[in-house]
Amino acid sequence: MSFRTRRVIFITPFYMLFEFFLLKYLFLLLGGINDVYVAVLAIFMGSLHLVPMFFEARKSRRITRFISAVDGVWMWASLMFLIDVLVLYLLGNFIHVSAEINAILLAIVPILGVYNYYKAHKLVVNEKTLTLPNLPRDINIVQFSDVHFGSVRHKSIIRQVVDKLKEIEDTCEIAIISGDLADGSSVVEEDDFLAFKEVGIPVVFTPGNHDFYMGIENVFNACRKAGIIILDNESMEFECLNIFGLRFSFDDRSVPKIDERLVKPGFVNIINYHVPYYWEEFSSLGFDIQLSGHTHGGQFYPAVNFTDKLFKYNMGLFKNNLGKYLHVTTGVGSMDTPMRWGTDSELVVLKLRKE
Repeated sequence: MSFRTRRVIFITPFYMLFEFFLLKYLFLLLGGINDVYVAVLAIFMGSLHLVPMFFEARKSRRITRFISAVDGVWMWASLMFLIDVLVLYLLGNFIHVSAEINAILLAIVPILGVYNYYKAHKLVVNEKTLTLPNLPRDINIVQFSDVHFGSVRHKSIIRQVVDKLKEIEDTCEIAIISGDLADGSSVVEEDDFLAFKEVGIPVVFTPGNHDFYMGIENVFNACRKAGIIILDNESMEFECLNIFGLRFSFDDRSVPKIDERLVKPGFVNIINYHVPYYWEEFSSLGFDIQLSGHTHGGQFYPAVNFTDKLFKYNMGLFKNNLGKYLHVTTGVGSMDTPMRWGTDSELVVLKLRKE
C-alpha cells in the first residue's frame, strides 16, 4: 500500500467529520436541515474521496477520474466555504449579518472556483535569465515539474505539455522534468507518456516523491517507451552542460550523499533535484544550477502564504553569494484538487547567458 493510499485512508474519517460540521453550518445559514441528512451527505463526500482511489490503482477509467475531479473541486470549495463561515461568525459578533450578506459571501466561492479552475488548466511559458561566467555559449533550457499525471489530470495534461513544448522547441535545446511526472493517484501504463515522442528536443526526467507511489518501474517503463531520458542518480553531458539527476530520498532526510566528483570542470553543472533543499551544500560542491519543484508555490491562496513560510525557497529564481542559482518552478499540474490561484501552471525557459 503506497504512502498516498495510507494517507487518504487515514484522513477520510476526519474529512467526513469536517464536512459534517461545515455542511451543518452552511445549511443553517440557508434555514437548516435535519442532521441525519447532513451526516448522509458527509459520508457521501467521504466516499467520493476514498472509493475511486482503489479502482484507479488497478485501471484508470473515465468515470472514476471524473469522480476524483469532482471531489478535488469540492475539497477546494470546502476550504473556501470554511473561510466564509469564519468571516461570517466574526462579523456576527459585531453587526447583524443579513441574509443578503450571507448570500453574497457564499456566492464568492463558486465565482472564485471558475477562476481557479481556469488558472489550473491554462499552461503558460515564463522566462528567466541566468548569467554564468563559465558558459561558452548561450543556451536555452525549458524546465518543468509536478505534471501530476493521475486521476484528476490524466492524458489531457500530457497532451497539453507536449503541445506547448512543440511551440517552443525551436528556441530551446533540452527539456528537464524536475520530478512528479506522475501523481500516484492512478496506475501508470506504458503507453501513457507516448505523446512525448513528438517533441523534437531531448527530454530528461528525474523522479520525485509522487513518482514512486504507484511503482517507480511503471513510470520508468512509460518514460522509456516515450523516449524520455531517465537520470536516476546519474548524469549526462549535453553540449556545454553536465546534468546530474538526484532522485527523491524517502529514507534519509539528511543531505544526500553526493560529492565533488560529480562536478565536471569545463561544464555548466546542473543538479536536477525535485525538492528545493540543500542548495547551499550543492553550491559548495560546485553545482552552478539547481532545478527543483515540489512546492507548487502553494498552488492557491491561502496556502500560497503558508507554503512561503514552510519552504525557504518556495518559488522563483534565486542567486547566492557564490554566483550559483536555484530555480523552483510552480509546476504544471496540481495535487488532489485541479485549482490554482496566485500561481501559474508553467513551463519555464531558462535562458543561460555568458556573464
